[in-house]
Amino acid sequence: MSELPEAYHKLLAMGEELTLLVDTSALLGWDQETKMPSKGVAYRAKQMAYLSGKEHDLFVRAEVGEWISECESEMSPADEMWPNVRDWRFDYDRATTLPTALVTEFQEISALGKATWAEAREKADFGIFAPHLEKLVELSKEKAESFGYEKCSYDALLENFERGARAGDLAEVFTKLRPELVEIGKEITDRGTRVSDDILQGDYPIDKQEAFNQEVAEKVGFNFEAGRIDTAVHPFCSGLGPRDTRLTTRYDEKEFTSSLFGVLHEAGHGMYDQGLPGELHGLPIGRAVSLGIHESQSRLWENHVGRSREFWQYWLPRAAQYFPHLASISLDDMVFAVNRSSPSYIRVEADEVTYDLHIMLRFELERAIFDDQLAVKDIPGEWNERVREMFGLEVPDDARGCLQDIHWSMGMFGYFPTYSLGNLNASQLIAAAKKENPQIDGQIAEGDCSTILNWMREKVHSAGSRWLPGELIERATGETTDSAAHLKHLRDRYL
Repeated sequence: MSELPEAYHKLLAMGEELTLLVDTSALLGWDQETKMPSKGVAYRAKQMAYLSGKEHDLFVRAEVGEWISECESEMSPADEMWPNVRDWRFDYDRATTLPTALVTEFQEISALGKATWAEAREKADFGIFAPHLEKLVELSKEKAESFGYEKCSYDALLENFERGARAGDLAEVFTKLRPELVEIGKEITDRGTRVSDDILQGDYPIDKQEAFNQEVAEKVGFNFEAGRIDTAVHPFCSGLGPRDTRLTTRYDEKEFTSSLFGVLHEAGHGMYDQGLPGELHGLPIGRAVSLGIHESQSRLWENHVGRSREFWQYWLPRAAQYFPHLASISLDDMVFAVNRSSPSYIRVEADEVTYDLHIMLRFELERAIFDDQLAVKDIPGEWNERVREMFGLEVPDDARGCLQDIHWSMGMFGYFPTYSLGNLNASQLIAAAKKENPQIDGQIAEGDCSTILNWMREKVHSAGSRWLPGELIERATGETTDSAAHLKHLRDRYL
């Protein structure tokens, strides 16, 4: 159609105002995690609750629903801007089921919960965090009931992060994936180790790690004129606007790859945000389509690029200039060290083979919580038992157990499965990119990642939310999301 309805322009104006509120809330959230003094938490929680209430009230007005209906009657799925209408409808129908009081209470408890989680993690004491988690679970159950669902309440929460995802389908994927991962892990164990566990242990001053990490992030394509890196308890990436993307990582002065891979992971998120159509910022079509697609970008840069032999062929000599003792490590040993596979407690530091087992653990616990089969107070015991069963490890304390991730403190139930979807999507995307561009590996070995980034820009980033997640992957790779490419990648790299 040649002319958009008047109602569409009213929705555009509403969306611009709404985006200012959302981005301001994101800035407050970033500040809380990076710069804010601890005694500011209570007031910050009220600020964020206030803004979330304003966001909600602005969007759920009856006239907004009327504008969406008018667009639906005057536009068609063939129209270029139809995806905006499609997503406004989806968001509006879900938002209008929630009372403002629930939205603001959830936001305030979440802001308080993050600070309480940080304290509980530092003291390795789940009891400190449990009351907040109980409240967040209670409120999340209320939200799920308000949203509605066909089979289980967890499905309603999954929709917050991955349109169309269903717990039953994910369980089927995990059921097929788990034995394959266990078998690969067994083969790796049977082959034995080639280098000592402490080969990368050394002296890594934080200022030198910061400089090296920034050099790597800039070289792979993160734009520091539109972003920055800071320190946080739990690494994250926050997009605060079309030209303002914030990364965070954490540091270990005895081992540098933890912060490096954290930066590569978050830079993957950041480059996706920086590659979204900036002129459409504030419209549904201008945002990332799902967390499963977002995670595909972070896992791709962290693992497929950052742990590849070609990457270290270029970067090991440069790393040795920052950290001279690395000069004694051969390329073969470096590649082996960063791809070591063994059971571990910490998800964000897990290798590619065991990583998805960590996600399965959290997925199963979340389903049990929302099926009323697991009480919050029983989480540590159940967690420890499952880690014993899945990894053969005895969890030493809550910090290395059920308190290691920040997500539950923010009420982000249903988020974890998107990490595994991201792994599957990443493997398919990089395989498709290399099929079209066989020179990619050689370019990585020369420090040039531009072909990969440009391919992702074209196939993934610039699309925004024009297509739903499954359709985007199929358009980019020619296949629906599947585990075959990921398992092939793991066998090629590890076996």
